Amino acid sequence: MRDVAIVAFAQTDHRRRSDELSEVEMLMPVLHQVLTRTGLQTADIGFTCSGSSDYLAGRAFSFTMALDGVGAWPPISESHVEMDGAWALYEAWVKLLTGEADTALVYAYGKSSSGEVRDVLTRQLDPYYVAPLWPDSVSLAALQAQALIDAGATDEPALAAVAARSRADATANPHAQLTGEVPRGDHVVHPLRAADCPPIGDGAAAVILAAGDRARDLCERPAWIRGMDHRIEPHSLGVRDLTDSPSTRLAAERAGAFERPVDTAEIHAPFSSQEVVLRRALNLDETVRVNPSGGALAANPVMATGLIRIGEAAARICRGESDRALAHATSGPCLQQNLVAVLEGEAHA
Repeated sequence: MRDVAIVAFAQTDHRRRSDELSEVEMLMPVLHQVLTRTGLQTADIGFTCSGSSDYLAGRAFSFTMALDGVGAWPPISESHVEMDGAWALYEAWVKLLTGEADTALVYAYGKSSSGEVRDVLTRQLDPYYVAPLWPDSVSLAALQAQALIDAGATDEPALAAVAARSRADATANPHAQLTGEVPRGDHVVHPLRAADCPPIGDGAAAVILAAGDRARDLCERPAWIRGMDHRIEPHSLGVRDLTDSPSTRLAAERAGAFERPVDTAEIHAPFSSQEVVLRRALNLDETVRVNPSGGALAANPVMATGLIRIGEAAARICRGESDRALAHATSGPCLQQNLVAVLEGEAHA
């Protein structure tokens, strides 16, 4: 197995609406940025993988349009996952590990503004017993938050503190959609208030991976992927303990997250209550800087948010602001599917 690293990351400025742009037009600037930062051309990329959602786009095989922005000539080795782009990165990582390519381009995008994303996400649920009831994503997250409160794991002031810290940290992130002080607002679904919920918005992100010395040629300080794993909870919410995330814990263990301390963690927690669950599952104490980018509470382009967590963690390593970082991505209701990656930088000269 070879060492594989993230050598470039770019993302859009995340916005509430981007009606004037198609998905391709939204995506193209970030593709140009990562290629420019590495000096690569499309023909130099050995493998391309993307993540998006046909439900969000409202059409079948919508990812094929994005290939107009990538450029499919000369013919490319390409794949797609109907998941957050973090899972596309996992596929590309495996491709490079096995030696089938030396470089990979991974990208993801989502335009949540086009429809009612709370209702669209209901289509992820069990189609026979749960989806027909139309419990939207915020209502399900509220069930999880109330379970945490009932278990004594948190309370509404603690959730407010999570939201306030995330939005305050986002003031240093030029791409964030929401920054600074955000009014708590009324309950959206008790016990979650507006500030506890992610913004609805549009955005895209891209990363480039490279193996071995190729990574060192393309980046002064690559973010080496030391381990990555993903796991899933049972599909039925009724058989899960919503106050815990054993799949996150197992993925982190298999990725090597508990072997040595991390200094930074970018975790995909769309709701403030989900940060409580993830902190416990990942053993993150107060010495770890959690979501310095502001996290999903600052910008939540569905299908790209998890990839952005990995990209943000990698960027801090590339800039020398972190030596060992953890990145987490989730998909599905109430943290159903979880991916954990461990990234490291080489020692400073």
